[in-house]
Amino acid sequence: MSARITAAVFTSHVPAIGVAMDLGKTEEPYWQPLFAGYEAGRTWIQDNPPDAVILVYNDHGNAFGLDMVPTFALGMSPSYEPADEGWGPRPVPSVQGHPALSAHIAHSVIQQDFDLTLVNEMPVDHGLTVPLSIMFGQPEQWPCPVVPLAVNVVQYPVPSGRRCLELGKAIRRAVESFDDDLNVQIWGTGGMSHQLQGPRAGLINSAFDNAFLDRIVTDPEGQAGIDHVEYVREAGSEGIELVMWLVARGAMADLAGGPPPQEVHRLYHVPASNTAVGQLILQDDAT
Repeated sequence: MSARITAAVFTSHVPAIGVAMDLGKTEEPYWQPLFAGYEAGRTWIQDNPPDAVILVYNDHGNAFGLDMVPTFALGMSPSYEPADEGWGPRPVPSVQGHPALSAHIAHSVIQQDFDLTLVNEMPVDHGLTVPLSIMFGQPEQWPCPVVPLAVNVVQYPVPSGRRCLELGKAIRRAVESFDDDLNVQIWGTGGMSHQLQGPRAGLINSAFDNAFLDRIVTDPEGQAGIDHVEYVREAGSEGIELVMWLVARGAMADLAGGPPPQEVHRLYHVPASNTAVGQLILQDDAT
């Protein structure tokens, strides 16, 4: 039996969320409503544990600097250490990789004409570890291996939404040709609307965010056609991170001729730090 993608998890990766967990602040009045909103997702993943996660995120200047900015970078390592982001690494476990799955995805996706950068060693920052903490809490070790896929949404030019959606489709084909009985989830992270600098610092656009949540479920092809300038204009300079959700969405069965996914959880919360937070879980009924 071959591997299959059974679900997609979409979530913001706000660094302050990780800090709140690390410092035991989740029950404080500011944070409690957000973490209460995460409980449904945590219950779902306990009932639907993956054998492996392909985690799409962006590096924040820890693995890659401006001297080297790969558009799509796939982790190939057996393990990844939490990055020191200036105040020490997060007190979370090392992330275990899946080198065999990484190698298969690399071969398959490159043969489908996507030029991936293959990375044998890289630290992983809050873009990857915060989503793990959101879904799995603070365990002594993460419950499954992770294949990191870093997308450049920091230094222009950034990949288009269409390119990200098509990459997700290619990843699905790669996983389905992997000769191992694996239940794989793909996670798209980042966003939602936020801007961290300049005269629009603190921008939050709830109307745009909620329309995005609707459309990524019902019309991902249409959403993929939205230009990056619209993301920046409507959702702030860091709102462009939402194109990473399209990688995960592209890997769902309906875009390969199957039935539409089941929406099992949705969360929208404003604010966490100075950011709008979204979470969405789609399950593939085809599996």
